[in-house]
Amino acid sequence: MSTEGAKDCAEGSSRHGGGGEQQQSAPLSRYESQKRRDWNTFGQYLKNQRPPVSLSQCNCSHVLDFLRYLDQFGKTKVHLQGCVFFGQPEPPAPCTCPLRQAWGSLDALIGRLRAAYEENGGSPETNPFGSGAIRVYLREVRECQAKARGIPYKKKKKKRNQIKPNDNPKPTTTTTTTMQSS
Repeated sequence: MSTEGAKDCAEGSSRHGGGGEQQQSAPLSRYESQKRRDWNTFGQYLKNQRPPVSLSQCNCSHVLDFLRYLDQFGKTKVHLQGCVFFGQPEPPAPCTCPLRQAWGSLDALIGRLRAAYEENGGSPETNPFGSGAIRVYLREVRECQAKARGIPYKKKKKKRNQIKPNDNPKPTTTTTTTMQSS
């Protein structure tokens, strides 16, 4: 999700930065290590802005800019609407469409950054990673990538709820009656 230089910088700062006591007591899980790397990478991104942005000044527009910035390091081919392979799940030949970050990677990244923000003293009410604009952006990325691959995204909403009430209501009543008489 980031360049090798940014990864090295983030890993280096997590090795030499605060929290060394945690690393000595128990090794961090893969999730915790990734969360720390992501947090350090985002912090470095804010520092590299002109002018630099402090964490207290950070808002959802900075987060959206960061997500767009990460697209240049993506590995997922997203076909443009004019591409002959648009809508084909497995195109037969290469094309010049851009590589982007996969929706699932961005979604997981936002989850880790949202948790890291609060662990680093941020309040849940001011968490820029939990804003509605971020959710809308992620939804748009998901839908765009699904269309580009020819796989329409459909929510499987309330399907279970509709099936349960329509499933033989009489046996449920009988079961309840049987249970009451026991």
